[in-house]
Amino acid sequence: MDETLLRTLTPAVIGILVRRGADFAAAEDAVQEALIEAVRGWPDDPPRDPKGWLVAVAWRKFLDAARADTSRRQREERVDVEPVPGPIESVDDTLQLYFLCAHSSLTPASAVALTLRAVGGLTTRQIAQAYLVPEATMAQRISRAKRTVSDVRFNQPGDVATVLRVLYLVFNEGYSGDIDLAAEAIRLTRQLAAITKHEEVAGLLALMLLHHARRPARTRDGSLVPLAEQDRGRWNTRLIAEGVDVLQAALARDRLGEYQAQAAIAALHADARTAEETDWVQIVEWYDELVRLTDNPVARLNRAVAVGEADGARAGLAALTELDPALPRYTAVAAYLHERDGDPAIAARLYTEAAQSATNLLERAHLTRQAARLNAQLRG
Repeated sequence: MDETLLRTLTPAVIGILVRRGADFAAAEDAVQEALIEAVRGWPDDPPRDPKGWLVAVAWRKFLDAARADTSRRQREERVDVEPVPGPIESVDDTLQLYFLCAHSSLTPASAVALTLRAVGGLTTRQIAQAYLVPEATMAQRISRAKRTVSDVRFNQPGDVATVLRVLYLVFNEGYSGDIDLAAEAIRLTRQLAAITKHEEVAGLLALMLLHHARRPARTRDGSLVPLAEQDRGRWNTRLIAEGVDVLQAALARDRLGEYQAQAAIAALHADARTAEETDWVQIVEWYDELVRLTDNPVARLNRAVAVGEADGARAGLAALTELDPALPRYTAVAAYLHERDGDPAIAARLYTEAAQSATNLLERAHLTRQAARLNAQLRG
């Protein structure tokens, strides 16, 4: 069974059912039932046209459900007509589905969960594991999100800002998770950039390209490698060059936004031949812009790290005192700055605390190793 093929076909089949008249929730349910039949039957009897097979089975599942629901009789009368046989549409509906999943009435967490489920092809269990919540909790979140967008049609305009947020979060999930969605997020952001001159779309594309360029060096033997320790010879220079070009074109429009500011920071990291050559002073200036644009506490946290690199660990710790200790990664940043400031005992304790609250397995393992390293030094 080719799971990658099924994951690729899922959004296209959902899109076809929605265009035929199914609401999003019913279409997604019907496609999931069709996928179950595919898993059962394809290994022994693979179809010559997998997409056409899925569309036909999913449409029958949808009609069966519509007929069984007397309270939706009017919907049944509208859609209970088999389409004329012929080739299956080849339109790529994935970006349209992103607009649908990024409905403005959904919270970002619900929008991302729904997108990962319906468009990314992840199971509810996989999404729950990624967010470290019970599967039942995630199932309820996705179910509520599906009900919210059930009456949204493809001809209703979506919110570009929300779509960008979802694409950004899906990219980050794909960048750090077990299932690679990063490349798909880049593909869709390219597609969005091709149909709009929105400078923040270009900014997000540049940010993705610059981060993705560093991906080959982010892990070694299954372990996370911090930016300062990465082998920069493994960075993808083609993606870096493309990302810088896209960013420069966006900045030239003189309408700065948060994704452009983040991409500028990533470009400065990419421009440094070694970690020691990083222009931290300019990075702090870009974080100042990012904080001005968003007042985002995570941006302030990252700014504290940059201040620590530019002006010394004491300055970074001083910037950290202005932030809420409950912020994600706050403790990890405090541990790093305390170690830089020459206090390994406090740093080791904080690394241990940070590891216990880390939501990503690679990050958790990295923080645990950092704590173990410092504890070994203290015992020696």
